Amino acid sequence: MQPADLEGQIPHLRRYARALTGDPWAADDLVQDTLERACGRWQLWRAGSDLRAWLFTVMHNLFVDGVRRAVRQAGHRLDIEEADSELVAPSSAPDQLLDLQRCLMRLPEEQREVLLLVTLQDLGYEDVARITGTPVGTVMSRLSRARTRLRELMDAGPRSSAAIVPLKRMK
Repeated sequence: MQPADLEGQIPHLRRYARALTGDPWAADDLVQDTLERACGRWQLWRAGSDLRAWLFTVMHNLFVDGVRRAVRQAGHRLDIEEADSELVAPSSAPDQLLDLQRCLMRLPEEQREVLLLVTLQDLGYEDVARITGTPVGTVMSRLSRARTRLRELMDAGPRSSAAIVPLKRMK
């Protein structure tokens, strides 16, 4: 592995990290951690294999570890359906496009990862399966569900605040 080979992967890593985290600062931290881990464990990379897939695997594992650590520290899991109303795109003029990033972040993590690896990074199902540590059939299923859900979110458009009915307190 040459330094130039590693440097050439940084834009791909940054794009994927930004899509995973939704935050440019967290994405840069994730890329830095990925590169640090890759440099520290370069002997684990098999010469002749796909460097990009290996780096994405390292990034995926670091991201999952970070999410698990955050859940442990918080002491509970957040159900996406409970936070659904907080993930609504800001109201805007009807002729403006929906915020794709916000819709992507509403997808379950497993579906979002597969969708981004296949569509954004143009990786094959086998590579995505290797990166995420799941069977190819699971990758295909998650991709199908992610595309369907993303289509639904994009078609639904932004919700108006009048559409959200507040709960009434009953005694």
